[in-house]
Amino acid sequence: MSSVIQGRSAVQSSGASLAADVTARSKAPVFVLGCVRSGTTWLSHMLYSSGNFAVYRAESNVFNILEPRVGGLESAAHRRELLKLWEPTRMFQRTGLDMATLAPEIIEGCRNGGDFLRIYMEAMARQQGVERWAETTPEHILYLEKIQRTIPNALVLHVIRDGRDVALSTEKQKWIRPLPWDKGGELFAAAVFWEWMVQRGRRDGKKLGANYREVSYEDLVLRPHETLASLGTFIGQKLDYDEILKVGIGSVSKPNTSFGPRHDEAEFNPLGRWKQALPGEKIVELEAALGPTLTELGYELATTDAKALDRPDLRRKRALYKAYFDTKHVLKSWRLLSPLLVTRDLSWLG
Repeated sequence: MSSVIQGRSAVQSSGASLAADVTARSKAPVFVLGCVRSGTTWLSHMLYSSGNFAVYRAESNVFNILEPRVGGLESAAHRRELLKLWEPTRMFQRTGLDMATLAPEIIEGCRNGGDFLRIYMEAMARQQGVERWAETTPEHILYLEKIQRTIPNALVLHVIRDGRDVALSTEKQKWIRPLPWDKGGELFAAAVFWEWMVQRGRRDGKKLGANYREVSYEDLVLRPHETLASLGTFIGQKLDYDEILKVGIGSVSKPNTSFGPRHDEAEFNPLGRWKQALPGEKIVELEAALGPTLTELGYELATTDAKALDRPDLRRKRALYKAYFDTKHVLKSWRLLSPLLVTRDLSWLG
């Protein structure tokens, strides 16, 4: 009899633990991250449209710009400097919060970027009468270790899109500058940047265990009902695509596209744009550089010529760009150098 009671008690304890985990997950913050132009804004707006998330239509840039810019937040002087820099930007203005009320809590309770982000996001959630928040600065995919350390319950959605489409869109935005000697190399640089971001995100994401999930942008476009239902299980919240469309916050209703205005649903197709927009030699160049990563992620290559895909010059060029991105990121993380390397003028953020 005692063994039966013990077994029943163990089952009840397991059930209670599972219920507690589901409850905790349903209130945990969510980071929607990935390389730029991969659909992170779109997915975060879907979360906002699903309800119970604080609506914050801005990128926080906490880990990649704000915290490095002041050289860390351990000292009160640095925290005051951060608030002074932050207040005139849209990053603060779109919170809808009162600085006079918020500042004392940050000065007293903040010791790192995670604390800062959590304090003001939770304040937004309270003001909006909801239980959780989401953050969507794409470059934060490079800071997963710091996110896990400072916000341990954070759930991470890593959005991955076809690197050829991302490179094409990023080139149009002129966000990634090629190396000085690589004239006309904007597309190639953007493609390698995508690969560098995706590979780092996947590597560091594995360390988060059950709190990390990869999301295919193409699945979101082609199978939104099933994809969102699965993501809903991961974040502990129902994600009904039809209901999300009815609310339609931001890019859910008006896609954030670099390819001109959206005319109607039938004409809007964000998949495989590289096939029509890029000449054959550019496609071969991209696939020669990114082929292994594209194949690993399940994308089909258009180039079938093995010799064309095995170009030593492009492999060397790709390795050089990745080394450049690595070096820049490492130097930015050095406490003494970060205030000098991070842009001193934040006016472009607000």
